[in-house]
Amino acid sequence: MPISKSAKKALRVQEKKTEVNRRRKAVLKVALKSASAETLARTFSLIDKSAKWGIIAANKASRLKSRLSKEIGTSGKAKPSSEKAPATKKPVAKKAVAKSKTSKAKQ
Repeated sequence: MPISKSAKKALRVQEKKTEVNRRRKAVLKVALKSASAETLARTFSLIDKSAKWGIIAANKASRLKSRLSKEIGTSGKAKPSSEKAPATKKPVAKKAVAKSKTSKAKQ
């Protein structure tokens, strides 16, 4: 058990943070279980926030997002169109500017 005043406060803070982290982890777990194509963006956001808060590691967040998108498939993504993109304008060559003659100083 903590003896000093600062150690007691550190224990109180630790218990509060532990409880918050448990709740956040439970919310993440539910979101991962019930993820669908419609809720994919919200789930990805929750995964990123969990990594930022330190609930999960950054590599685990990346792995979860990758597996989730693979599991759901490309149904959540917009299909690329088969049409070609409109042609861009070609750069126009600059016109040659006639050089002006300079008068040399007489020596």
